[in-house]
Amino acid sequence: MIPRINERTSAAQRPLGEALARPVSTLEGLTGHTVVAHWAGLDFTLDDEQVVWASAQWAEHLDDPLVEHPFTTSPLGDRRAIVHIDVRLPPGDRALTGPEWAEVGHRLARAAGIEIPGDERGCRWIAVQAQPRRLDLIANLIRLDGTWSPQPVDLAPRLAGEARRIETDLRLTPVHGTCERQTVRAVPTATAQMAAILSQLADEQSGPLATVRGLVEHTAHRIAQQPGDTCQALAHRLELIAQRLHHIQHDLNSTTTDLPEAAAPRVASTPPAARHSARRAP
Repeated sequence: MIPRINERTSAAQRPLGEALARPVSTLEGLTGHTVVAHWAGLDFTLDDEQVVWASAQWAEHLDDPLVEHPFTTSPLGDRRAIVHIDVRLPPGDRALTGPEWAEVGHRLARAAGIEIPGDERGCRWIAVQAQPRRLDLIANLIRLDGTWSPQPVDLAPRLAGEARRIETDLRLTPVHGTCERQTVRAVPTATAQMAAILSQLADEQSGPLATVRGLVEHTAHRIAQQPGDTCQALAHRLELIAQRLHHIQHDLNSTTTDLPEAAAPRVASTPPAARHSARRAP
């Protein structure tokens, strides 16, 4: 597990799009299966019901401190407050569960000085697990009190050290390496974006179809325990549905491998900050 520190930006749209491997949207909702961890002060419930935010709303949520505190700058005088750190598992390592990815997100946020336990006026941040074997940490260095949160001067070795401890605690394959710094990011080609989406759908451990299939199988098992021929027939129908979902996962996986090789990616400059009309609870 090698963390990578990406170049800071002035808007969350691009790093969130890179984390998702697709552009942010006002229509695509991101649930807790994708945003696996976030800063402690975030509350997006309404009347005791969970509110699902679109990816564009998540980007806007992270950008808000830049709008609310227009005169806050870094010690160097710039406004590039959005931090993006990603970490990937090496090929052959085991798949992590949702709670394990959440733990990784919180631990990296603490190691980066983004999350400070007990600090209720700290930085907004989220951890996104949208691509197989990868986690993206996106944060705004402008705190809720309007001050700038400086990054540790030893950020790279701190992240690398925490990654080694996470590998030990979660019994992952040790990777002998340091934290990488990425100053220029390549924009994924359309083929690469489609392959990432299909791979996520086909993922047997944490993909959305795997979650639905598990719920269907669990419901079939519960119904089968009820008396009566009708319940047995319903349980059998649900089992067939689960089998079809499993076949769909395999078909998606085959489709991913059949995609043509992506052309060399383009390198893009930082796009301007985009504001969206859709609003959410603060």
